[in-house]
Amino acid sequence: MSLNPYKRIAVKIGSSLLVNEATGLINQAWLESLARDIAALIASRKQILIISSGAIALGRGRLGLSKTSLSLAEKQACAAAGQAVLTQSYETVLAPFGLTTAQALLTLNDTEDRRRWINARATLATLLGLGVVPIINENDTVATDEIRYGDNDRLAARVAQMCSADLLVLLSDIDGLYERDPNKDSSAKHIPIVENIDQTIMDMGGAANQNRATGSGGMATKLQAAKIATGAGCAVVITQGGRQNPLSALDALDALGALGGKHTKATWFKAKTNPLIARKQWIAGTLKPKGVWVIDAGAAQALAKGNSLLAAGLVRVEGEFERGDAVAIKAESGPELGRGLCGYSAQNSRLIKGLKSGDIEARIGYNGGAALIHRDNMALNT
Repeated sequence: MSLNPYKRIAVKIGSSLLVNEATGLINQAWLESLARDIAALIASRKQILIISSGAIALGRGRLGLSKTSLSLAEKQACAAAGQAVLTQSYETVLAPFGLTTAQALLTLNDTEDRRRWINARATLATLLGLGVVPIINENDTVATDEIRYGDNDRLAARVAQMCSADLLVLLSDIDGLYERDPNKDSSAKHIPIVENIDQTIMDMGGAANQNRATGSGGMATKLQAAKIATGAGCAVVITQGGRQNPLSALDALDALGALGGKHTKATWFKAKTNPLIARKQWIAGTLKPKGVWVIDAGAAQALAKGNSLLAAGLVRVEGEFERGDAVAIKAESGPELGRGLCGYSAQNSRLIKGLKSGDIEARIGYNGGAALIHRDNMALNT
């Protein structure tokens, strides 16, 4: 298996790879090798998102906090002190390849609340479309225990889901999943491919890592992340990230794990579907509509051809809802055509119904995009 089939790849990088635990500094040579990999993938017309831990680990050194256990306030202070260093480190190694980075700090609510989800998704999609490499981390400076992911494996899975990534790469300090902890049992069997993440697979993960000063995850959190991502149509691979050029090394692995005259491994988790189908199933079967958009015959024909829903075809708005809520789409004759996540509130929808896209801003004071519902956020009845 290789990276070649995948077009949008999310790469999660843990603190233990990025930051030298002894010195508290960036592993510069390793990061430069990763940058070469990323540049090569982008040159081959792939889009890359980086979900990176490391702010707290870097902030420890800057603030002189060497103890293993930190209070929440101390972690937040470290995150504030370390995040600027983290972002600048990526910018420094990617800029020589002509690549621009952008910082995106997310909290749990940004991927769990639909309105914030649609805003974050639109921002990240725009950055990717412009060829920018988003550097994503949890906003640890403001997140509390009650409203945080707790580890960047879960964050990476939610970002992959949000952005419709078709592959999530979890760079780790272990070369994949084993039936038992190989540090405790050298005879433990490596699992190269996982077709379905059932309870037997989850039990192989053990408990989360609570011992290292850098990193808060472990195999348990990686399996939880893999379950989220594969359910959203995104394949997942766990691989040893500590070697130089970890992405090109992963890409060079053959079916037997042969690389450079020695044996290496990775574990691939197969996606249950593809990202677009998974999101449409979620929209169609899970979300309860908060309102109705009634559209004319021309708009109905456009939707059947795979187009987005535009304001020009909107005839009537029923109910009250906000941007990002689910709404039902009905023809003037009555039948429900499908459902989607709306790009405008009910109030603004009433103001712009029937308008051409170029007239929207003059009517409501801002342009939220031409589509009332983008085709990727819509599930039509078959």
